[in-house]
Amino acid sequence: QLQLVESGGGSVQAGGSLRLSCAASIYSIYGYKIYRMAWFRQAPGKEREGVAAIDRDRITNYADSVKGRFTISRDNAKNTLYLQMNSLKPEDTAMYYCAADGAPIATLNERDYNYWGQGTQVTVSS
Repeated sequence: QLQLVESGGGSVQAGGSLRLSCAASIYSIYGYKIYRMAWFRQAPGKEREGVAAIDRDRITNYADSVKGRFTISRDNAKNTLYLQMNSLKPEDTAMYYCAADGAPIATLNERDYNYWGQGTQVTVSS
């Protein structure tokens, strides 16, 4: 029903910036409206964690570890999600995943999202 494709990952030095994008393609004859979208990340040996989420009215929710450094945004007309990441730290190194769902509240709980992208790698060197 919904395909998510991330882009924009890469390698950067600590203190640098990256912008991730997630393009959503909807395949449904019944119509499907994306409500909540989010970014999650998973570092080697660690569990996947929520980074930032946004609802259709652009109300946002951030993990404490990225507040003030990351900004989530979306373009509803283009069904595209963004994550601007500034002041990157080595501990931000992870595979970043885009997620989406038809329910309204922008949570950071991965069990609340039914659609996932394949991920894009972000590596921050010290």
